[in-house]
Amino acid sequence: MLIPGHATPEGTGRFRRRFEAKFPGHFREFQALWLSSIGIGTYLGEPTAAFDALYREAIMDALEGGINVIDTAVNYRHQRSERAIAQALAAVISSGKVQRDEVLIATKGGFLTFDGGEPDDPSEYFQQTLIDPGLLRPEEVVAGCHVMSPKYLENQIEVSRNNLGISTLDIYYLHNPEIQAAHVAREEFERRMRAAFATLEKAAGEDKIRMYGTATWNGYRVRLDSPEALSLPDLLCLAEEVGGKEHHFRAIQLPYNLAMPEALSARTQHVNGKAVPVLQVAREHGMLVFASASLLQQKLTASLPAETHAWFPGFEKDAQRAIQFVRSTPGITSALVGMSRRVHVGENLGTAELPPLNLEQFRAIFSL
Repeated sequence: MLIPGHATPEGTGRFRRRFEAKFPGHFREFQALWLSSIGIGTYLGEPTAAFDALYREAIMDALEGGINVIDTAVNYRHQRSERAIAQALAAVISSGKVQRDEVLIATKGGFLTFDGGEPDDPSEYFQQTLIDPGLLRPEEVVAGCHVMSPKYLENQIEVSRNNLGISTLDIYYLHNPEIQAAHVAREEFERRMRAAFATLEKAAGEDKIRMYGTATWNGYRVRLDSPEALSLPDLLCLAEEVGGKEHHFRAIQLPYNLAMPEALSARTQHVNGKAVPVLQVAREHGMLVFASASLLQQKLTASLPAETHAWFPGFEKDAQRAIQFVRSTPGITSALVGMSRRVHVGENLGTAELPPLNLEQFRAIFSL
């Protein structure tokens, strides 16, 4: 049986009150939800039972310790990350330590995925599980790995709901739609996005998802003349076309860290003839913005230049300095950090024992 409910203002506010004394400024209100400035990601790791167990423990520690944002995708570790989250969530709910309405859970669909491990014949696997049942047509697949047709998305939403053991997904992202943009004509890309948004609006109407978004890597960071470029203003217009002014396109995710600051610094979006960063567009529309790769797959956990230490007073570890940068950025909802070890949960949450940088401190980083 799927766990009912979803993140609510009342529930996330309740979660915040348990931890606000310990973690000043750690919870911020976005779209009436109180969300932790650090979220747990579940991308890295081998698709093995050993890693499943590590993730279960780390997620339980995160939920019990002050993190109420969980990010995953159906293809992460061949669906095993979603299933590990389900086990951890069920455990903390049954123990009475956390309630479903206190936690925001986001997942993604768009990539082809195996089920638990890689089959001997991947082509035959997809033929039998997706093509023969009519869930997708071969011409809908681009780059040999990516699909966002309505039937496929409907199927993947059901797979994720069952993997995660929850009736309602708080955020459902189209996963790297820029792959489609780079492989089909722009008119066809817009048609596919419109159809995908219509599918997601339908899912929202059925309470299978609460909102949807785009989780990207290059899409919002590259120039608009790039084949992979995504225009957030244009996508918002598409969402309004299919869902009206109360549409459910309310979140984006993109890499943002000390080494990849484009969300804040690169003017990749055009609004009324003016080039602006994507964070400005998202802020003007009240969107949730989740920063992936906050530690750049562990590359920012050590050997940061010595001069950066002064930017982040009170921290001894480079990982904490890197997280502090991301969560202090105006407009960022949560810094997503992959955590498959309990020790990393404790170290990363230690960042929240100090408040985020104030605006003056943050601006000083860019004026140096």
